[in-house]
Amino acid sequence: MIRLPLLDATRPEHFPDPRKALNDPNGLLAFGGDLSPKRLLAAYAQGIFPWFNEDEPLLWWSPDPRCVFHTRALVPNRSLRRRLAQVDWRITIDHAFRDVVEACAAPRPGQSGTWIVPAMVSAYEQLHALGHAHSVEVWEHDRLVGGIYGIAVGRLFCGESMFSRESGGSRVALMALARLLRCWDFPWIDAQVTNAHLLQLGAVEYPRTEFLRTIAQLARLPGQPGNWARFTSLAQLVDQAAAD
Repeated sequence: MIRLPLLDATRPEHFPDPRKALNDPNGLLAFGGDLSPKRLLAAYAQGIFPWFNEDEPLLWWSPDPRCVFHTRALVPNRSLRRRLAQVDWRITIDHAFRDVVEACAAPRPGQSGTWIVPAMVSAYEQLHALGHAHSVEVWEHDRLVGGIYGIAVGRLFCGESMFSRESGGSRVALMALARLLRCWDFPWIDAQVTNAHLLQLGAVEYPRTEFLRTIAQLARLPGQPGNWARFTSLAQLVDQAAAD
């Protein structure tokens, strides 16, 4: 029988040691608590994230190994460069956060549901209003064709999800986000759980102990709090990224 720790409702910053997470299912650490901004920020700073379906209790995870993008290694490959030459896209940041989250929440082909349940959408919107959650949007005229969103804690960016409505939309959003973050000395985008698609995009795996040691340092560094829409010079990011 699996016996999971129940989070203390009165101590939103307290979590079990993520190194004690279960091996099967990989990374399951605790249950309960809430999705308050204080608890969520504390979780991400400790390498822990919520992940649950609508019919499940609130579950918290810290898998081993951990999937990570290096922001300096994320540059467009030849096929993406060709794609960029064929389209007229523009990029914004924090202009359509709710739209990006809802697009990411839409069930993917072959899936009957989504882990981005209404309670999660509401929690991320609170973090966005407080200047901790951010989105990158890719537009074709007035149509949203791709995007990515996540949470910034210190100088760590925790990617949550991305989507495409046109080929290359999510990759362009990811590349633009990486370029912006490396300008601010954010070295990593935490991609959480490994899958073949993330590895194909350039993600790498780290043992959880090494991941936790690194993010403990990153989370304490000064970041970029507040709404990132004020950095509106992103219109050139695609062209700049294509030139990298």
